[in-house]
Amino acid sequence: MLETGIVKELIGQKAIVTVQKQGSCTSCPGSSVCKSLGGDEAVVEALNYVGARPGDTVSISLKPYNYLRGTILLYGIPSIMLIVGAVIGKEYLSKVLTGVDPDMASAIGGFGLFAITFFGLRLFSRRFEGKKEYMPIIEQIISEK
Repeated sequence: MLETGIVKELIGQKAIVTVQKQGSCTSCPGSSVCKSLGGDEAVVEALNYVGARPGDTVSISLKPYNYLRGTILLYGIPSIMLIVGAVIGKEYLSKVLTGVDPDMASAIGGFGLFAITFFGLRLFSRRFEGKKEYMPIIEQIISEK
């Protein structure tokens, strides 16, 4: 995934880059490294191995493996847990809660396990936020200031 942006400031080996938001930004698993500025701009923290300076236009990339992994973590696992929770709710929770309709028990089980999984993954993903191997990288300087 390649983006073009302008370096705003440097913080050690990292650069703060302003990029134009795309339509896919709302569903991007890399949203933990982006901060929205409102409108159509976002700020991305990227590793600056090429020596870009503030004002430079740069190309940044996120490794496809990391993008795919984030997508699976953000969407795949909670979706599977929604289905597993619905089955568990229908088969077991409906027997424990005798006064509740089996379909309602299925919904409670599904959404309950979905929410637990989602928040668990959120806590788990914080371990990766500061690690360099999961951060976007400035690939090249397109034009200097």
